[in-house]
Amino acid sequence: MNVEVSIFFAGLKGSEHEDVWRLLPSQPLSSLFLSTSSLLGLGALASLTAYWLVTRPRPMRPPCDLQAQSVAVRGDPSCRRSALLKDDLLQDFYYENTRTAYDMFQRGLKISGNGPCLGFRKPGQPYQWISYTEVAQQAQELGSGLLAKGCRANPEQFVGIFAQNRPEWMISELACYTYSMAVVPLYDTLGMEAMVHILNLAEISLVICDREEKAASLLENKEKGKTPKLSCLVLFNDFSDAFVEKAKKCEVEVLKLEQLMNLKDPVPPQPQDLAVVCFTSGTTGKPKGAMITHGNIASNTSSVIKILEGSFVIQQDDVSISYLPLAHMFERMIQVTMFCHGARVGFYQGDISLLMDDIKTLKPTFFPVVPRLLNRIYDKILGSVTSPLRRALLHYAVRRKQAELRSGIVRNNSLWDKLVFNRIQTSLGGNLRFALTASAPISPTVLSFLRATLGCLIFEGYGQTECTAGCTFSMPGDWSTGHVGSPLPCAMVKLVDIPDMNYYAKNGEGEICIRGPSVFKGYLKDPEKTAEALDTDGWLHSGDVGQWLPNGTLRIIDRKKHIFKLSQGEYIAPEKIENAYMRCVPVLQVFVHGDSLQSYLIAIVVPDPEVFVSWAKERGFVGSYEELCQNPDVKSAVLEEMKAVGKQAGLMSFEQVKDIYLHPEMFSVANGLLTPTLKSRRTDIRRVFQEQISSMYSKTAI
Repeated sequence: MNVEVSIFFAGLKGSEHEDVWRLLPSQPLSSLFLSTSSLLGLGALASLTAYWLVTRPRPMRPPCDLQAQSVAVRGDPSCRRSALLKDDLLQDFYYENTRTAYDMFQRGLKISGNGPCLGFRKPGQPYQWISYTEVAQQAQELGSGLLAKGCRANPEQFVGIFAQNRPEWMISELACYTYSMAVVPLYDTLGMEAMVHILNLAEISLVICDREEKAASLLENKEKGKTPKLSCLVLFNDFSDAFVEKAKKCEVEVLKLEQLMNLKDPVPPQPQDLAVVCFTSGTTGKPKGAMITHGNIASNTSSVIKILEGSFVIQQDDVSISYLPLAHMFERMIQVTMFCHGARVGFYQGDISLLMDDIKTLKPTFFPVVPRLLNRIYDKILGSVTSPLRRALLHYAVRRKQAELRSGIVRNNSLWDKLVFNRIQTSLGGNLRFALTASAPISPTVLSFLRATLGCLIFEGYGQTECTAGCTFSMPGDWSTGHVGSPLPCAMVKLVDIPDMNYYAKNGEGEICIRGPSVFKGYLKDPEKTAEALDTDGWLHSGDVGQWLPNGTLRIIDRKKHIFKLSQGEYIAPEKIENAYMRCVPVLQVFVHGDSLQSYLIAIVVPDPEVFVSWAKERGFVGSYEELCQNPDVKSAVLEEMKAVGKQAGLMSFEQVKDIYLHPEMFSVANGLLTPTLKSRRTDIRRVFQEQISSMYSKTAI
């Protein structure tokens, strides 16, 4: 036993040696070997300590110094690039043979072969899977069929896809890429006026749809002579004979997907070829078609792979849940990254109310998510803990896990995970390894809380369609909040002066501009809008306002667009104020309004139906949701809470709203008050609520 103990202690490092000695009884070492019981006790202690040393959680090793995550370009601190790069040469690709979206799928095909690729399910059923080999074959056959229908194998050939997320969507996209055609995704709720604009601008003759109802809406515009180029509709689902007859009268051919299957040799694209024209839904005006190349896609996905190397490797058995719209680049870039590694993508059933059931069934390891959903998860967790004892236990457990996060440790097997967080993690399938949030700001409180409770890596990214999705990304090992990470290896990011808003690059603040191989080529047939977005040196002007932090990460602090001036000369960025008020418990949605003829702000507020009634009851107000919205005392209580939250968020007094109108119906895409990307249609909201806005300004005394 003495020999074993000597070997054990000899193998300890200095600090570990001291830790073990502190655990031993405070008596001379010689006395430990005087009795058999002491020897046995020391042997047991040695075994337990050895087990602890082997199994103790270890912090993730960051890929760079977390206090210097980006590097000034040519000595200019306002212009920075990733610290992971050896020099100012930005990253075009990661793997030598993956320079296009087509290449990235082919790499996954070689890795996985007959392994599962795309998953789908019927209500109450397990997921069924289509293999990589089957997907590749179906895509080649469909692409050949498109050629047989007159499509040309070149990037000037635009093919529309008008469908919800499902395997056929990805097969159709891959079919286009197999023959160098470009995809034009059409929004499910874009609206007919915008749809006509897109079809005519891109001169689209063939659109692939999922259901007859969607195809019928396109045919209706053809009947009216609004889309003269449209000549062929291809459907995933079955359709009626009456629909075929109606289409014939308009000289439009209708085909089932299987009818197009043919077989010709692939004509793969080049990196400089156009891959997709992604129409961004502006809050005003007609949608603009951002032209994204295969090289853009390869550089963006490769940069994420580069950042994750050594800390997170995507494997064949990883699976992502697809529910975010495929019409937007965020979801598509997630899928391309999964395909590149031979991993799986499972699609939700198409009904957002069934998403949690789909997640429990699929058990994803990879979870792309938007802040709005994370806020919901956060609120549900807190709302489910009713007793003071359970609430105290939850907050204590969160603090213990957050302490580990500050040390760089991320895990889901701690005592607190087993006792407190297991149910939360199981509700998301129980297998999550990685989550990525993007598309909008997320509260640091929510992000830190969920990193603790979910026990998985949660990264935050920032970008826009025009830079192919992301331009900054959280660095592995940095689990701090309040920033959106450092520049991706494919992008240089600089800040430029905005004198009107008192932001100056010399102070580390200004409009965020991006340059690099992931920046788009411009807007389709719109040189004027292209010149507004891209300057002569190739910098993309985002319209967002950023601030460089001392550790080289970027913080989003404001928005350049939608700013206006109050009558006393103060500039207002309403979206910043709205983001602050969104953390107010009874508030679900808020629209802040002001103009140059008024000296103060007012707001339209939609209370959260799930918490508003109970929140009001706690304050002595009783009534239905609609009745409470009309109660002036309830309105005053909501306004006071908003002001308190605003003050805590650092809003200046002139940025605080002075009056609100409580509206009982959510802003939505259906009622025309949100864009398909869930941004406020500010002009439309002002128009709809003009009466209430005028009333608030006429009666509010300041």
